[in-house]
Formats: sequence, structure tokens, C-alpha cells
Amino acid sequence: MSQNTIPFNGTPEQEAALKAVIEKHKGMKGATIPVLHEAQNIYGYLPVEVQEMISEGLNVPLAEIYGIVTFYAQFSLNPKGKYQIGVCLGTACYVKGSGDILEKVKEILGIDVGECTPDGKFSIDATRCIGACGLAPVMTINDEVYGRLTVDEIEGILKKYE
Repeated sequence: MSQNTIPFNGTPEQEAALKAVIEKHKGMKGATIPVLHEAQNIYGYLPVEVQEMISEGLNVPLAEIYGIVTFYAQFSLNPKGKYQIGVCLGTACYVKGSGDILEKVKEILGIDVGECTPDGKFSIDATRCIGACGLAPVMTINDEVYGRLTVDEIEGILKKYE
């Protein structure tokens, strides 16, 4: 996976909110994961700059923080785009071609799963079953669901969001 190219641009307000969260949990047993959840809610993701603030604030080694962030799927090291694309790779979608759909999205946007376009507009995630198996293969963009997709439709769908 390529290195995230979007520079970290946290605001003083976000930093103050994070410091308040750290202060609230400081010294509590098992504080790291709740602080990481709240930090991700504040920033939208957990870049190394945020992990360093948490490490220092909770006096937990940065390596331990990074290990937690990379172990649990709900944490993200990369920012999410304005338009968050999810391509279902559940069994029904996969056997009907969602792998090809995902490859086409990656090709058009020039990014990989878990990444965000440099302009911050799109991010891609491979998802598990979203419960729309009858519409397989399925892709979501934010709250919009696109079903019975073909590779040829992808470019037109993405153009609607530009």
C-alpha cells in the first residue's frame, strides 16, 4: 500500500478536544482503546501525529498504540474521502464479479483499498456483506447503494460525484 499523500492538518480545536479526552481517561485501566475511538471521531482517522499525542498523553509506547490501530479494523490510518466508496466482497457479490468492480474503481481513482484520493474526494474500502445479496454485486457511495453492477457502469457512477 502506498504512503498516504494527504498532509495532516489538524486544527487547534481538534487538538484541544483530544487533550480533553486524554485528560478524562488518564490513569484509567484500559483507557487506550476508548481514547483511540474518541480521537478517530474527532479527526476522522488516526494519523501518526494523533497517535503520538495519545502516546505522550497516556504515557503508552507509540509502538503499542500503532499495534492497536493496525490490529482492529475499525481504526483507520488514512483519512476518508468526502465520498466513501465501499465495494462488497461478501460471497454473493464476489461470485457475481465484485472483485472486478473493485479493481475498476481502484484503476479509475488511482488509489488502493484503504486510501484516499489526494484531493480528499474519494476513499475506497472493501466491505463484508452489507445484506443486499439479491442486488449482487453491490457498491455503496456514502449512503447510496448501487446494485447489479457491471464494470462498464463504474466510470459513469463515479462521474456523478465529481
